[in-house]
Amino acid sequence: MIIQLSGKVKKRQKKLSKEQYGTSHIISKAEAKSIFEDGCDLLIIGAGQQGNVHLSRQASAYFEKKGCQVIVQPTPEAILSFNRSREKRIGLMHVTC
Repeated sequence: MIIQLSGKVKKRQKKLSKEQYGTSHIISKAEAKSIFEDGCDLLIIGAGQQGNVHLSRQASAYFEKKGCQVIVQPTPEAILSFNRSREKRIGLMHVTC
């Protein structure tokens, strides 16, 4: 799921990554573009219980170009980081594994 800057929760468009990599555990540049919002300073990724989700090199470069810091943590830790952060942030929480 995605937590937008406004706080609205929406479903992740993981098919964008799955089409390219055959898995939703690697975030593609196309999915990165669907996640990012202007004004976002921080993306906190909850990578699942075991930390299986990560950014592709292209997605990482995309967020870097946008000036958006990315933190990847196991989902329970990422939830705490998201709730504690006061930055303009987006959350991507992988909750299925």
